[in-house]
Amino acid sequence: MDKLTPERRSANMRAIRSKSTKPEMLVRRLVHSLGYRYRLHRKDLPGKPDLVFAGKRKVLFVHGCFWHQHPDCREGRIPRTRQDYWVPKLAANVRRDRQHQEALTTAGWEVLTVWECETRDIATLTQRLQDFLAS
Repeated sequence: MDKLTPERRSANMRAIRSKSTKPEMLVRRLVHSLGYRYRLHRKDLPGKPDLVFAGKRKVLFVHGCFWHQHPDCREGRIPRTRQDYWVPKLAANVRRDRQHQEALTTAGWEVLTVWECETRDIATLTQRLQDFLAS
């Protein structure tokens, strides 16, 4: 396996988007097909949730398993190289996610996090979204 040069790795990391990712787009299409309408990335809410259902006071985050360290997923593991960089960075992401979720809950919002790996099972994800939005 070829090692990535620092320049190539930087280019790879720059190419990773934070909005309109494939998992997010899939969730958006599912929610829309269920008949729900939403707003995207409201800047006035902690963490700028991916989908906001203002009338229901519910928000939805779609998290990448690696970047947000999904504990139940193989992709949520820390890289073996440059751990002095990755461990604090990924831990800060997890801490920030927790703070945003607590701030939203305190403000009276219900929060659902959909993990990237959960988007592979459409039937289960659809049921989970229906249960969250219907209640």
